[in-house]
Amino acid sequence: MRRGRRGAQLRPFCESARVRPRGYSRRLQRVVTDFGAESSFGRSAARVREHYGIDLPVSAARTHTLRHARAIAATGAPTAPPAAQLITQMDGSMVPIVEPGSGADGRKGKQLSWREARLCCAREQESAHAIYGATLGSVAVAAAMWVDSAQAAGLTAQSRVHGVGDGAPWILTQFQEQFGSRGTYLVDFYHVSEYLAAAAPAMAPAGKESEWRRRQQGRLLDNQVAGVLRRLRARLEPEDQEEAPVRAAWRYLSERREHLDYAGAREKELPIGSGEVESGHRHVVQARLKLSGCWWREQSAQAMLQLRVARANNLWNRYWSAAQNCPALLIAPCETPAVAVPGK
Repeated sequence: MRRGRRGAQLRPFCESARVRPRGYSRRLQRVVTDFGAESSFGRSAARVREHYGIDLPVSAARTHTLRHARAIAATGAPTAPPAAQLITQMDGSMVPIVEPGSGADGRKGKQLSWREARLCCAREQESAHAIYGATLGSVAVAAAMWVDSAQAAGLTAQSRVHGVGDGAPWILTQFQEQFGSRGTYLVDFYHVSEYLAAAAPAMAPAGKESEWRRRQQGRLLDNQVAGVLRRLRARLEPEDQEEAPVRAAWRYLSERREHLDYAGAREKELPIGSGEVESGHRHVVQARLKLSGCWWREQSAQAMLQLRVARANNLWNRYWSAAQNCPALLIAPCETPAVAVPGK
């Protein structure tokens, strides 16, 4: 209908039903985003068809999932009660990134690379639920995110902070800069053990490697670091030797000697391993961003990280409750319409 011969178009039914041509209801957007957060966009579209009888294109699954992934980042986690003892960890893992070519066909000249996704988690000592943060950004961005996650987990000026992670210099530096004197950092015991295992064949007779490694691990757990270093130093390879596992283990422990207080951590019932954040990489980051054959534009990968973190932080219902009051999200247009499958 139009006002006058060539006037403005009127859609009485669309206005009364609050729908748009080629529009997606908020409920459908939530379904699409829910599936898109867990599986590929192609699989998401197939699941919508299977469970709801609605046939929608893969491009629509991608569009709506990534749009809500970008919007959900503004949904802040409620701050936990003040924590006397906070446990926090930081680690990085690689995700696949693609940059299309500059020509009309973006497949020609595309560049494939790997970018480090930095993931952190923080929780009160007695809590079973951690607050996560993730970014593809710089070290400075990761450091700010680390503090934000710790504050959401209950960090105050009076909190003690126990950090655990591998011995990466940037993680150590940022922990000391962000948490200062109220924090103590511990090098992950598993990473230390890997260096000892590599050095064992050169330090022990054949068949006794495991026994030697366990003996050194026991010394480290009792804070007898000097004894372990003394034994390694006695068998250091020549400086010009290319393969030098004993020297590598000696150097690794020597440079991180201040962060090997395993006895103190165990006495306070604090973790000595960074398995929490490493498992977080698997279920927060890699379960979606490292699907077989999956490559991401950087902006899309960052958006999906935000969506995965928000779900891990239990912000899913909080976001959609807020979206319910946002008219722009009630009926969102998309280039290709969704079609109800007959008989469904």
